Amino acid sequence: MKKPHKNTIVLFGCAVLIGLMLGIVSQAEPLYRIFCGATGFGGTTQNASVAPTRTKDRAITVIFDSNVDPALPWDFRPLKRHITVKLGEEATALYRAHNRSHQTITGTAVHNVQPDKAGLYFNKTQCFCFIKQTLNPGQSKDMLVKFFIDPALASDKNEDDVTQLTLSYTFYLAKTGPKAHNTTE
Repeated sequence: MKKPHKNTIVLFGCAVLIGLMLGIVSQAEPLYRIFCGATGFGGTTQNASVAPTRTKDRAITVIFDSNVDPALPWDFRPLKRHITVKLGEEATALYRAHNRSHQTITGTAVHNVQPDKAGLYFNKTQCFCFIKQTLNPGQSKDMLVKFFIDPALASDKNEDDVTQLTLSYTFYLAKTGPKAHNTTE
């Protein structure tokens, strides 16, 4: 009589373990985003409501990079290739997007900072990447990003070699919103 009871316990234990594993897997993406946001892992930048009131004398050159997924018929480029900013100083960069198609299209931008370790100190106060962008046929639009590099970078000995960083954006066709005409329809 004890053997069926042991089998029931083992079966129940396996079911609980499988349920836990499925729960963790289903939350992997949000957990990964939280982890990256908190640590700057993978060049994930930070968001801030305001820039610091004090700056440091140390300057960093920020290089601007732009990419477009081939599925999105847009041109996208920074208006300036680079700027030099002091730590804590709020700076503004402009990118220009142009819809080459004859359709209204919505795109979404993802970003990162290189070197990865600098992502923890790169803060955006305003960015076109916070919302999806819709462009009408042939429309061009200048898109703004305001940012600062946290003055705490100066105190991090692991960051002493960082004299420049690259802010990179890639635009993709948005999953919702106006899209390009599907030629298979």
